[in-house]
Amino acid sequence: MPREELNQIYIAVVGAGGVGRHFLNQLAAIAPKYPNIHLLLVARSTKSLAAPDHTKPLSFQTWEADLEKSTAPALDNDQIANFFYKTPRHCVIVDNTSNQDVADLYPQFLYSEVSVVTPNKKGFSGYLGLWKRIEDAAFHHLYPGQVRGLLYHESSVGAGLPVISTLKDLIDTGDKVQKIEGVFSGTMSFLFNNFAPVDGKGGKWSAEVAKAKEAGYTEPDPRDDLNGVDVARKLVILARICGLEIESTDSFPVQSLIPVELESVKSGDKFMEKLPQYDSSMEEVKNEAVKEGKVVRFVGSIDVGKKALKVGLEKFDKGHPIAGLKGSDNIISFYTERYGANPLIVQGAG
Repeated sequence: MPREELNQIYIAVVGAGGVGRHFLNQLAAIAPKYPNIHLLLVARSTKSLAAPDHTKPLSFQTWEADLEKSTAPALDNDQIANFFYKTPRHCVIVDNTSNQDVADLYPQFLYSEVSVVTPNKKGFSGYLGLWKRIEDAAFHHLYPGQVRGLLYHESSVGAGLPVISTLKDLIDTGDKVQKIEGVFSGTMSFLFNNFAPVDGKGGKWSAEVAKAKEAGYTEPDPRDDLNGVDVARKLVILARICGLEIESTDSFPVQSLIPVELESVKSGDKFMEKLPQYDSSMEEVKNEAVKEGKVVRFVGSIDVGKKALKVGLEKFDKGHPIAGLKGSDNIISFYTERYGANPLIVQGAG
């Protein structure tokens, strides 16, 4: 095969909504520096756009307008998988969805030498068997001669922060992780930094949830953030990288901040309408922390030695790094043999 062909990289993007659009815009910005990168497929849940020939890739500049004009229907999972059989080597699927069915295809892609890049948590925090199949199927530098796809899911924890890569570097260089603790949700960070700030002020809980929703920090139905499951998924991913065989997010305590009476309310709007009736319980939690000279935060933690994970409210001294977060920042602390009681901290926008 000619050297030029070996250097070509062919990309298929599944999920071209909010996250996918930003990803493609970033890719368009760097494309002039990397003329060997070719966009062959853009797929949404409603329609798709595919290059008719891999020698004539899609345009990074006009893909969105071209997709809007496309009359090709959405692709099912079999069609997505079959697409790669007709594509040259060095294929990459960028999965920007949160779709479990797409995540189920990762082992098939990887065994077929298709690399996977994704923020989708489902393949790494769902049932343990899928996680093991994905890990077995991915290329590992420890196995010379192995022909598999590469796997990158850095943004499945911590958004753009180097959380997974930091953890893997610690482990790969012989350090032993003892504990991981932090604020893993930009939504929860924003809420509690405004509801229970260090200076002791702050608004009513329901008002802060409404503010976060209006600013776009929550899901359309805030219960999808307040139930704690998103944080739990991130803990499962990190715990499994540490070698713990956590079956699922149901395997450890996850505190939900949704009042029991509002769990079954039909819509997010109805939930927001009724939430002020339950402000008193969260106000009590905040006041208890204030009496102790502390602030309350929503955190996740992994005790590796005890194989114990938990998600929920914790009180912190006002001088603690977790207490002093601003805006929607995340903070993840790695307590290891190498770093001892002075943890390695990754902090930044969530």
